[in-house]
Amino acid sequence: MHLSQLPEIKIVRHARAKCLRLRVQPTQIRLTAPVLCSKRQIQNFIEQSEVWLLKTWQQQQQKIATQDQSLPTELKLFNLDCCIQVAYQTQKQNFIFDVENLHLYISDREPKTYLKAFVMSYAKQHLPIYLQQIAQTCVLDFTQCTVRQAKTRWGSCTSKYAIMLNSALVLMSKEITRYVCVHELAHTQHFDHSARFWSLVEKHDPHFQQHRKILKSTAMPFWWQC
Repeated sequence: MHLSQLPEIKIVRHARAKCLRLRVQPTQIRLTAPVLCSKRQIQNFIEQSEVWLLKTWQQQQQKIATQDQSLPTELKLFNLDCCIQVAYQTQKQNFIFDVENLHLYISDREPKTYLKAFVMSYAKQHLPIYLQQIAQTCVLDFTQCTVRQAKTRWGSCTSKYAIMLNSALVLMSKEITRYVCVHELAHTQHFDHSARFWSLVEKHDPHFQQHRKILKSTAMPFWWQC
């Protein structure tokens, strides 16, 4: 297997990037580069990373091959004590959510797409509210919250204190979702990952290191990656 057999590497130039960084995901390979990095430097970096790229891509594909491909009949969301019971049936609506009984009905026309659409809709409704609650608890302010299906980030914070949260956070436990909220809120005080930044994170989440490891090692379900 050679580089030519890998998917096209998506190159993204970022103003805050200080070095070249490769990220291998189940469906794509992404390279983040500083704005002034030359094409020659990027190509050399990719070639030097060939062995690692090939090995990591193969591992990702093997995980997909062995992953359970069945759609869930239960869905645990971060702010619910009980699981949502999921059923797939013929219906006009893409999804119907019975909030009182925690029953979710998904159209069997494109069940993966509509299950994902429900999660994204739920995230846009509930994550901004949850972030506001954590902000009040931590006494940290932000200007606005957007929820997106981000590919590489669980969250981000701009210099104007606008926070983005990844919609997939609703599939995590409340402790993990809270850590990401605390992390991004801490950036409103320290726009870096300095010792002072991590000290502030630890103040509001004493177990942040454990939560950070869990976040990095948790694999998303196959239907979310499609």
